[in-house]
Amino acid sequence: MAADTSKPFFPAAPNPALLPSGRKPSRLSPEASYWRSFRASELTPANEFNVTHLAFSPSSAPTLAASWSTSVLLFSGDPLSPLPRISASQDVAFSPSFRSDGSLLAVGDKKGVVRVFRADKKSPSSSGPLRTLAAHSAETRVVRYPVAGGDKVHLFTAGDDALLAYWDVPSETPVFTAPAAHRDYIRAGAASPADHNIFATGSYDRIVKLWDARMGKTSTLSFSHGELVESVLFLPSGGLLATAGGNVVRIWDVIGGGRLLHSVESHVKTVMALALAKMTNTGETRLLSAGSDGYVKSFDYGELKLTHSMRYPKELLSLACSPCGTVLVAGSSKGTIYMGRRKKKSTGEDEGEGKGVGGELDWAPTKPEKRRLAPSNYRYFLRGQNAKAKEGDLVIEKPKKVKVAEHDKLLRKFRHKDALVSALARNNPRSIVAVMEELVSRRKLVRCIENLDTEELGLLLMFLHRNATLPRYARFLMGVANKVLEMRAGDIRSDENLRGCVRNLKRMAAEEIQIQHTLQGIQGMISPMLALASR
Repeated sequence: MAADTSKPFFPAAPNPALLPSGRKPSRLSPEASYWRSFRASELTPANEFNVTHLAFSPSSAPTLAASWSTSVLLFSGDPLSPLPRISASQDVAFSPSFRSDGSLLAVGDKKGVVRVFRADKKSPSSSGPLRTLAAHSAETRVVRYPVAGGDKVHLFTAGDDALLAYWDVPSETPVFTAPAAHRDYIRAGAASPADHNIFATGSYDRIVKLWDARMGKTSTLSFSHGELVESVLFLPSGGLLATAGGNVVRIWDVIGGGRLLHSVESHVKTVMALALAKMTNTGETRLLSAGSDGYVKSFDYGELKLTHSMRYPKELLSLACSPCGTVLVAGSSKGTIYMGRRKKKSTGEDEGEGKGVGGELDWAPTKPEKRRLAPSNYRYFLRGQNAKAKEGDLVIEKPKKVKVAEHDKLLRKFRHKDALVSALARNNPRSIVAVMEELVSRRKLVRCIENLDTEELGLLLMFLHRNATLPRYARFLMGVANKVLEMRAGDIRSDENLRGCVRNLKRMAAEEIQIQHTLQGIQGMISPMLALASR
């Protein structure tokens, strides 16, 4: 007979547990949505040169300068497009820095020379450097213009020769120099956004120092980061300073004398660069850190919490964000500059963002919707445990866990001698007598007394001296004392400390006998009086 192929062999309904769940995917937080809206691209192809420093111009038109081998690459426009490069040195160039108006660009090099170029022309390198500042004998890794106050004249530099110089740029002369500002390479520096005279430096001697140009070559504040300092950065208020070294980013209160406020250990390798990023949707500022592990971390220093992480394919050495907050760039050890440009969904979104940032109270941060807990979530079974009982509710209290004493644990393990010694060490008469009575019921007390060493026997004799005459335990402890003296007489005669304990015990017994005789005499005098009174 032919089989009927129109029906399945197992006409059973599908198992609901095997069907895909209808749960919606978890929603991203507003912070994660913001950073994921940056569209990634590469400004330069990979090569053997390190992009050690990145800097944006503070002017309205976004201009990016990147130290790239012996040159400084310039990018400008929206989106960023390359400009003619500046041949800054015959050797490796470091630390490009824009003046506060964006018209000048200062660059250091491997030989210790700092050159100043025009940055507001289409071909800034055609006319050569405007000024040449020579004071260092090694690599000049720190070149910074003042940020606050509109200072367009001065500049401070530092390098691997541990020299710090504060320059008068028009005259190409240093206002002052600090030959031994640190004990090792100076690889980090930042200008204060609050005062153009204040700046900070960080060195490989693990020390961060604060300088005031009005004080000259003496630092005003010094504290230890704990690791080789790779980057320092003032936060927008000017009262907080962020330092990076090792895999740690620390935030310091410089107004409070260098007090450590918070430490962030979110990277697994060395943190190489720090930058500030303005969030265009809220107007808030985030502290960004780039590490050689290829990650860029966003940190909310107001709430002291990590908010987002971004992964890059190569290890990062430098980081910068445009003043408007729409462009984020990171430089790698293989010469690649990664650019993230924020995608704009619509013009209405940009208008709404502008309104929210402009007013002081116009914008309120949107809180993410609280996701409903599902039975598959562990917190689902913990809900309601912190709820307080209302009046009239029946409260079922959880039984308290009974703490077991050490001698009880040893008794359960049949370690009788150790249990007795543990009870004697605690010096609680009630517990000691209870342990002794338990050993008597187990017929192990005599064996334990035999096995006690000299020090443990001294503990037992001291206990008997203090408590043998207590009315509650006198009958039992006097019997134990007689047994100890009978069994360990030889050990007691051979040890001076034990003989002293026995003498104290004998004196205590004699005093107790005298007290009992006195009490019996008093009882003999009172008994006839009580008999007459009862009649």
